[in-house]
Amino acid sequence: MHFHSSYYVKSLWGPNLLYNVTMDVTENRPTDSVAPQKKAQFVALATAVGLAILSLIAYFAWFHQAIPERDAVLSWMPGDARAVLFIDLAELRRAPFFADLLTWVPKPDADQEYRQFVRDTGFDYERDLDRLAVAFEQQGAQKIFFAMCEGHFDRKKIKTYAAKNGALQKSGGTEIFSLPVAGSSAHLSFTFLTKNRVAFTNNNDFGSWLHSAKAVDDVDWRERFARVAGSPGFAVIRNESLKDAFGADPASQDLARRATGGFSSPQLSSLLAQLQWLTLAGKPENNKLRVAVDAESLEEKNAQQLADLLNGVALLARAGISNSKAQQLGAATRQSYLALLKSVEVSRIDRPDSKSVRLMFDVTADLLKSAPNYPPAGVRLK
Repeated sequence: MHFHSSYYVKSLWGPNLLYNVTMDVTENRPTDSVAPQKKAQFVALATAVGLAILSLIAYFAWFHQAIPERDAVLSWMPGDARAVLFIDLAELRRAPFFADLLTWVPKPDADQEYRQFVRDTGFDYERDLDRLAVAFEQQGAQKIFFAMCEGHFDRKKIKTYAAKNGALQKSGGTEIFSLPVAGSSAHLSFTFLTKNRVAFTNNNDFGSWLHSAKAVDDVDWRERFARVAGSPGFAVIRNESLKDAFGADPASQDLARRATGGFSSPQLSSLLAQLQWLTLAGKPENNKLRVAVDAESLEEKNAQQLADLLNGVALLARAGISNSKAQQLGAATRQSYLALLKSVEVSRIDRPDSKSVRLMFDVTADLLKSAPNYPPAGVRLK
């Protein structure tokens, strides 16, 4: 008997999950004998089977351990959301790359108000926030967000802070705190669902939404969440938001330019505006962040044009960064950008209901050191 067993992890961002496990077993039985003829063959067979089983056990132990916490947060995201952002800081903190990322990200604790907030509430996001999911919606002219976070909260301190600086109301036995946002008439409302889970939103009718909310059972969202199950951070964006960001009107084009650091391409914007879904996700791998972008279109022609355009942009960028005129960037900066461009991979994935383009690239610690960072822009409470 010839037995071949291989356990492998598919390339990052396979069609369904970030990491998939496939068992490939082929068996050819010779006509003269069913049992192994040599003890060495039997030992090899037993070893291969044992390793395969152990690998599967290790995979499922790791994979399923992360599912309950993630699902508990994502299940609260409304099905009519235009975009969903998720980050698992508890997992990211275990990655060596996370320290480099924190060095690059602007720190709000440089702000005196934030330091006072930490003292008053006992909450520091770098230390105490474990998971965060945010859904973005559009209600008429108002942009609404709904967020669910898990972490370590000093409930007594936070309630005292909210009662002192805002208002408290009860809805169906639930305590809802409301805090004014500095510089506007908006309010931020939040409530404790459990000792480790907090929901907050800028929706004025938070109480009604909270009591009518049900775990999302939208197959489209669940399918895309499943595809990035191995990533500690991702964003899933629907067609409506893509049209807003990359549409034909001047405001949309301005938003697209700011989002891409000044880069402008009418053709690229047009193709992105026609997408049905756009998924962006990243997973730390030692000292780098592996980023994947999955662009889904209904039309084969649009997907192929997008793939060709991305390949062309990558080739032109590589040529430009190698040009002598790019010497002014400095050797270290040029090398970090060149490493990024060399890591770029563009591929096509055809699913039964969509034609997708997948863009992958690596963000290294050297690239973060070379890239500019910007002061944080967030909600400031009065």
